[in-house]
Amino acid sequence: MREAFLLFIIVVAGTGGELCVSRAMKAAGEVTDFRPASLLRFVLRALRSAWMWAGVGMMAMAFFSLLGMLAVEAVSFVVPVTALSYAAGALGAAVFLRERVSLQRWAGVLIVCVGVTLVLLSK
Repeated sequence: MREAFLLFIIVVAGTGGELCVSRAMKAAGEVTDFRPASLLRFVLRALRSAWMWAGVGMMAMAFFSLLGMLAVEAVSFVVPVTALSYAAGALGAAVFLRERVSLQRWAGVLIVCVGVTLVLLSK
């Protein structure tokens, strides 16, 4: 049961963090000037976003959950099972960021989910 909880945290918090950071970076805009002063202004603009800090916090939570899961399970189980975050990422991008996800990408997500299912059944 502990492993299922940690997996849930890894997938939800990790993917949620990536979506939040993506939203913050889209709000910060595109980098067009690569001079140090311009890059610093861009970084500071991104760091003022609440989405950025929410994303960093969620990603930290996912990282420490991953460490916890690695303490109780084999790497050969943990790494493939955490691939569920790819499916969650595609779904989150479509719903939260309103990105268009092609049929080909959904097919890839389905293949990942089948692979994760095979790994889960091997336990």
